[in-house]
Amino acid sequence: MARFRLSEHPFEIAPLRERLLSERAGAYAGFEGWVRDHHDGRAVAGLRYESYAALAEAEGERVLAEAMEKFAIVEACCVHRVGDLAIGELAVWVGVSAAHRDAAFAACRYIIDETKRRVPIWKHERYADGDADWLHPEPP
Repeated sequence: MARFRLSEHPFEIAPLRERLLSERAGAYAGFEGWVRDHHDGRAVAGLRYESYAALAEAEGERVLAEAMEKFAIVEACCVHRVGDLAIGELAVWVGVSAAHRDAAFAACRYIIDETKRRVPIWKHERYADGDADWLHPEPP
């Protein structure tokens, strides 16, 4: 089963977290990213995430595979929304299980940072004043 996926619809976290359970794991770390109502001092009305799905899923899988190799973790997964999202909606979720919390926290941070940096998902923010902007992290 894929560790990284895109979702066009809201998703439940509980089944994803359950997938991380293992007798080898003594720790879990998770990250949830939500759509906020502001950016750079501007009121945000909503946003749309777009991606080149095949490339995004392949790069997302690479990020998760790197985390599995780099950190002493048991399992990890990440789901990122695409499409139109409203304020307060869950946009991205990362979950990691490990024997110890340090590895779980470090891997979770690595996965979200690398996903935002490398995976081709673009954010189109719609502002309350009627303007809109495409946002994507700058290359390193």
